[in-house]
Amino acid sequence: MTANLDYVFQSDVGQVRSHNEDSGGTYATEAGLLAFVADGMGGHRAGDVASAMTSRLLKEAWMELETPLAATEAESWLRQQFKDINQAVHEHANNHEECQGMGTTLVAAICTDEYVAIGHIGDSRAYLRTDEGFSLKTADHSLVEELRRTGQISEEEAENHPRKNVLLRALGTEPSVKMDVTTLPLDGACDLLLCSDGLSDKISLPEINDILLSKDTAESVSQSLIQLANERGGEDNISIALVRLYSSMDRTG
Repeated sequence: MTANLDYVFQSDVGQVRSHNEDSGGTYATEAGLLAFVADGMGGHRAGDVASAMTSRLLKEAWMELETPLAATEAESWLRQQFKDINQAVHEHANNHEECQGMGTTLVAAICTDEYVAIGHIGDSRAYLRTDEGFSLKTADHSLVEELRRTGQISEEEAENHPRKNVLLRALGTEPSVKMDVTTLPLDGACDLLLCSDGLSDKISLPEINDILLSKDTAESVSQSLIQLANERGGEDNISIALVRLYSSMDRTG
């Protein structure tokens, strides 16, 4: 990996929940950098189990890679991991009564100097800032997003819809899974932000961009985002995986 890389995973329980059902991580190896966020749900604390299983299995698979992946290989790797983890979580739920119905969102990205490959299921999101601008790179697999996409409700109605947290897809809830994957070429500096809806429900895209424009460390920027989400209520767990790739001229000292 390039020396001009700064990355962090942070998770906060928020202001209301008694425990944290989110999980995630950032792991740099010779193959590149893997960043991911998983937001668990369902059952009595079973969301913890689903997201923790997902994190453990994804990290273990990543650590087995010894050489960098081409972009097409990264997409294939992500698809295979989502499939394998879905099967593991689903089987665990079926074999443990207290975990029945559990599942988790997952947004995961493989980052290199040349590309970022993003896979996701659920409503955890990926944002990317490059010289060309800042934008959301994933579409929520949620009831409200489907209603918005098909024109049944407006953008404004979607923001405050009472069924905003109803997911149409998640890992572990069904025997098979359909995930989305996209690969974006990189050329120069970028910020990649992965987050749970505890952040994206509280902070708008322009506000996130303004905070990312800071030259602070990934850890400091992540803390600022979490603090703002908490100041606005923090009703949900808040998790962030932030990767800052600097060009050689961006970092001094």
